[in-house]
Amino acid sequence: CPTSPAAPLTFTMVHYTRVFEGNSLFWGNASLDGRLSHVLEGHNVTQVLPLEPPDAWARRQKDVSTYLSYFSNLVKLFNKERPMDYTQRLCCRLGCHLFPNGTSHSFYEVTLNGTAFLSFHVPNATWQRRWPGRHQVAAFAEMELMKYPITTHDLQHFLNTTCVSILQAQSAGTGKLSGRSRAPLVLGLILGTLCLLGMAVGIFWCTGGSC
Repeated sequence: CPTSPAAPLTFTMVHYTRVFEGNSLFWGNASLDGRLSHVLEGHNVTQVLPLEPPDAWARRQKDVSTYLSYFSNLVKLFNKERPMDYTQRLCCRLGCHLFPNGTSHSFYEVTLNGTAFLSFHVPNATWQRRWPGRHQVAAFAEMELMKYPITTHDLQHFLNTTCVSILQAQSAGTGKLSGRSRAPLVLGLILGTLCLLGMAVGIFWCTGGSC
């Protein structure tokens, strides 16, 4: 549907992970101003819109597949140490808006089993617990995610700079990133998986009463 001239341009990524009996299932997608741009099924991610050249995109696909395999193997390892007989459903939703006046807004929200779990405060690169009441896994995941540059300042840069540059290119009518601003779009997916990794560690660790 046509968007209003006053409506912001939007780039949104949604990443789902289902963890059960030591297995991990991944799926999700990304959309650029209402158009499907990327699809994730299992360990395979597909670029629907040609935002990156084929050679660069091939490297991104390999990076994502490698990382998701690493994540899956780590979950299996944790499950051997502390088996769980219930399912965990994690969802990351991240992206940015670019408004007609040139200002932007970025966001990162995480839910666990359908309940608000964590959010990332982009301006000061900090994680905040959203789970109602005290929750040892949320506290553990927040602490873990605050330890590393890739889940704080790198994530802040992706949301404030890389994500917004995608929308600026769209607004300029080029549809593609410039040579200087081109960055791995799948970085957002990898960062999302890193955040899920922090929560997975917390879930398994706290299940054993070691938080």
